[in-house]
Amino acid sequence: MSAADVTASPHGPGREAELLRLPRWCGTTAVSLAVCAGWAATIWVALHLKADATLHTVALFTHLASLVLGFGAVLAIDYYGALWLMGRKTLREVLDFTAPLHVPVWLGLGGLLFSGAFLHPDLGSPLTCAKLVLVLVLSLNGVQASALHRRLGAADGEPVGRRLLVRSAATALVSQGAWWGALAIGFLNSQH
Repeated sequence: MSAADVTASPHGPGREAELLRLPRWCGTTAVSLAVCAGWAATIWVALHLKADATLHTVALFTHLASLVLGFGAVLAIDYYGALWLMGRKTLREVLDFTAPLHVPVWLGLGGLLFSGAFLHPDLGSPLTCAKLVLVLVLSLNGVQASALHRRLGAADGEPVGRRLLVRSAATALVSQGAWWGALAIGFLNSQH
């Protein structure tokens, strides 16, 4: 039996690796579950740990810096996406520009979640609960946006179908709605 026969065999060494490869949705599901667990852990910390004045001040600064970092990156991504949807940028230009911005988005969002737990959120307030739901929505939308980015990257060079265009626009609308909603509620809560 030659090496070519082993490679061509359906039971050859490459076949096992192919069989062990999980579908892409498994990775997206795992990340989504991790996001939900992190969100729930943040709420648990907020309920069980009270920060002193110094920690509260540090958490507030971290919260604001994380907002600038995360939301600023999201605004840049969504702006470039809108330029693509309007035909003013190519898909390749948008993908190349936005790929490195996913890191500051997630760092900012993680910083917001972590620091927010030390800002004495009033979890009995309907506004605070609405904000927490918006944060979960934008986090899960971010997971979906990362998967969409990979899907668009795989379609590079080919015409993008209507379904991907609609998904891209919906992703941006959910992102902006959740970020601005959480920001507005955070501002309103800071006035009390």
